[in-house]
Amino acid sequence: MHVKTFTFNPFMENTYVVYEEGKGVIIDPGCFDPAEESQLVSYIERESIHIEKILNTHGHIDHVLGNAFAMRQFNAPLYIGENDLDTLRSVEAYAPSYGFQKYTPSQPDFFLKEGDTVEVGSGQLEVLFVPGHAPGHIAFYNRKDGFLIGGDVLFHESIGRTDLPGGNYDTLIASIREKFFKLNDETLVYPGHGIPTTISHEKKYNPFCAIQ
Repeated sequence: MHVKTFTFNPFMENTYVVYEEGKGVIIDPGCFDPAEESQLVSYIERESIHIEKILNTHGHIDHVLGNAFAMRQFNAPLYIGENDLDTLRSVEAYAPSYGFQKYTPSQPDFFLKEGDTVEVGSGQLEVLFVPGHAPGHIAFYNRKDGFLIGGDVLFHESIGRTDLPGGNYDTLIASIREKFFKLNDETLVYPGHGIPTTISHEKKYNPFCAIQ
């Protein structure tokens, strides 16, 4: 399974295209201006990927700015964690204060919960429920190829912020230790911001949640 990373919008958010056998999903489309939208579309067309789903790890503004565009462009349904609908809906109210007057809201077509799987070609992404940064935050784990699309839970030697509505520090640390740190140590973590890391590295060196 292939993972292509784009970094979009002023928040420097990581958008991922995950694909296999010509079929793919877009996770957290953060593209907002025409240049970013074109960059995403050009890659998908060049690689001849049929986008079947749009997935959100959570509903904060930087991860959903391109939801409506991606849904329309690829005629694909939107999936989000079952407990994060209010987070997504609230973006419309505060987007102008962040300078996004032209934000177009999006409505999920389906909801995901812990234990669900998302088919990508002949592969699967397992859904993990990992609240703390956002109340309905989910992550997507590919067991076969050993990677995790983690959203804003765990970063390279850092963690997601917990001072936003619905955030909780203790809950976030529990999500990391009880869900992420139970995965294989060599699991590659693709975060919502910044560079990839591994579970083993964060267990040893993360100042917030290291266990070794």
